[in-house]
Amino acid sequence: MKEPAEFLVLSRGQWDADAPAEAIQEAIDRFYAWHDRLVAEGRMRAGQRLAPGRRLVTRQGVLDGPYAEAKEVIGGYWHILAADLDEAAAIAAQNPCLAFGLAFEIRPIEPVRASAYLVSCETSSR
Repeated sequence: MKEPAEFLVLSRGQWDADAPAEAIQEAIDRFYAWHDRLVAEGRMRAGQRLAPGRRLVTRQGVLDGPYAEAKEVIGGYWHILAADLDEAAAIAAQNPCLAFGLAFEIRPIEPVRASAYLVSCETSSR
């Protein structure tokens, strides 16, 4: 049996401003139950929420944030173990927090080291 691939899930956006705190908390509680079950089943690896502080480090120096629109803010991450990107997306689509404004970007984890000779996310379109 083939080992499952690993996918990084980035939690993006902010809670719906008009959603009651009680409803959001219920979704959060359901998320943790869902997440913990999938971790126990070996279909997910734990991640973390991200704190508000941030810096952007570039060749020009270190800059304070934020750098993106609120809908693009990354609030946390976790890992899904799945056969392929479609299965990982199907798992993420079960997240109860989707109903309250959050979105999830799923990215395959590249299992090999970076190389200037391979096409990757960092490769320019020269």
